[in-house]
Amino acid sequence: MPRWHFSVALDPLRTAIASGRDLRISYKAAVEVLREIRGKSLEEAKRVLRDIIEMRRPVPFRRYHGKVAHRRGEGFGPGRYPVKAARYILKVLENAEANAEFKGLDTERLWVVHAAAHKASKIRKYMPRAFGRSTPKFEQLVHVEIGLEERV
Repeated sequence: MPRWHFSVALDPLRTAIASGRDLRISYKAAVEVLREIRGKSLEEAKRVLRDIIEMRRPVPFRRYHGKVAHRRGEGFGPGRYPVKAARYILKVLENAEANAEFKGLDTERLWVVHAAAHKASKIRKYMPRAFGRSTPKFEQLVHVEIGLEERV
C-alpha cells in the first residue's frame, strides 16, 4: 500500500490539511482552479468554487491558455468554466474544513495557504482500430492538496 506525504510542512497547531488522491479530473484545469483559490479566505474560496460550478464565474487560464477563448469582462483574457475540477476541489476543501473543525480551529478565520495539484499515475487504455492497429487512450490522474491556516 503506498504511503502519501504532503508536499509542504505546515505548523500542525494552526493548520489543517486535506488531500484528494487519484482524482479523475483534468490536471490543467485543477492547476488553474487551485491558483484561483490560493490565498483567499475559506468562505471566499468556497463561494468562488460554487460560482464556477454554476458557471457564473470563469477561471482565468494563465499558464494553460493555448487556443482558449477570451471571456466577457474588462480585460479578463482567456478563461474557462472547469465545472468537474471545481466540484472535486470543493469536496477536498470541505474535508479540510472538517479536519480544522475537528482540531478545534475557528472556521471563520481560516485561509487557504497551500493549494497544489500534482500529476498522479496514468490509466492506460487502448482502443482497437481497423487492420490490427490500436489507438492509445491515456487518462492522467491528479493529486490535490489543500492546507488551511487559522489567522488572527
